[in-house]
Amino acid sequence: MTEISGTDARARVKELVENIDFTMLTTVDEDGNLVSRPMSTRQMDDNGDIWFFTSEDTDKVDEARAHHEVGLSYCDAKGMRYVSVAGRAGIVHDRAKMEELYSPSLDIWFEEGLDTPGIALLKVTPVVTEFWEPAKGKIAMAAGMLRSLVTKDTPDDDIMHHGRIAD
Repeated sequence: MTEISGTDARARVKELVENIDFTMLTTVDEDGNLVSRPMSTRQMDDNGDIWFFTSEDTDKVDEARAHHEVGLSYCDAKGMRYVSVAGRAGIVHDRAKMEELYSPSLDIWFEEGLDTPGIALLKVTPVVTEFWEPAKGKIAMAAGMLRSLVTKDTPDDDIMHHGRIAD
């Protein structure tokens, strides 16, 4: 596995997070159980923070306030691209940031747009981020895996790119 780090890893994570779009946000409920739900990423900013819109009166907001530690799992199964983020969540009421990130596609969830009562931003600040993707494209990766199946050899180490960022 080819390791990627530093600014190359940060740039790659930003691109993956914004291109994969949907993630499973995992929080801890009041009984200590891990619970996940799909969220649509609005942005990964230059500081590395990942932004989502949410309603204030949801379990995920209550859980994020009680236990700031959350997980994000991005999966593009067809492209064989994956991102895992362990981070800290916070609820933000910044009108300027909301105006920057809002689009009409969100009207289905927020009937009055940015004037919807209880609208808020959920910000996740990554602590540890990892990603995996094919090193030479998914066709080359599939061919390498097929070759390994036929020859009973271990796949080449350079079949996948892997990156890890710990802040």
